[in-house]
Amino acid sequence: MRLSEAPSTSRLSLVLADLWPTFALRIHTPRLTLRLPEEHELADLAQVVADGVHEPEERPFLTPWTECPPEERARNLLQGYWDDLASWRPDSWTLGLAVFVSDGTPIGMVSLRARDFRVTRGVTTTSWLGLPHHHQGFGTEARAGLLTLAFDHLGATDATTEVFTDNGASQGVSRKLGYQHDGISKDARGDEVLVSDRLRLTAERWAEIDHPPVTVEGVEQARSMFLGWTS
Repeated sequence: MRLSEAPSTSRLSLVLADLWPTFALRIHTPRLTLRLPEEHELADLAQVVADGVHEPEERPFLTPWTECPPEERARNLLQGYWDDLASWRPDSWTLGLAVFVSDGTPIGMVSLRARDFRVTRGVTTTSWLGLPHHHQGFGTEARAGLLTLAFDHLGATDATTEVFTDNGASQGVSRKLGYQHDGISKDARGDEVLVSDRLRLTAERWAEIDHPPVTVEGVEQARSMFLGWTS
């Protein structure tokens, strides 16, 4: 029952996904489940960030949100997650999904972003995993799950990502999933010039390459959040 259809004298029985449908999304890969974390799981996810998501000598992110003490990193994660929910609009959204292994333990996050998606049909992706979970193929599986949602269920035409030229792990995941070189970008971090490879994956190329099997649940309930609110 839609809220507008409810009799004024009755009391609705609602769950969170009725009011915010992306909470109903579930993306399953062979070893992982991607979904919005529940409130009681956020502390565990923040602990993953506090424990480290890259080696101390590495700087894989343009925004240095991990280059601070563990407790501050954890707070940055929480603030970013809540901000993505609070600022959601169909013409500008970020879907940040926690990555869970089979026993329900969170090991990282992946994000799908878009502006004016209904018109442009373009998305960008970002991701991070806790350091103990690197080099096990989880990053490829998680990105494949996110791209399956974008291409096969939301009708995206292309996905882009920007990766530092020396970030071999992320470069490898992108190439494995079929991304191709699409130029470079240059950004300033303080007085330092940072050069990133811009990589692009089209829907046509996605359909041609092999990738892990993925199932997606709850997308119909959430579709209007990506393409336009419904009354």
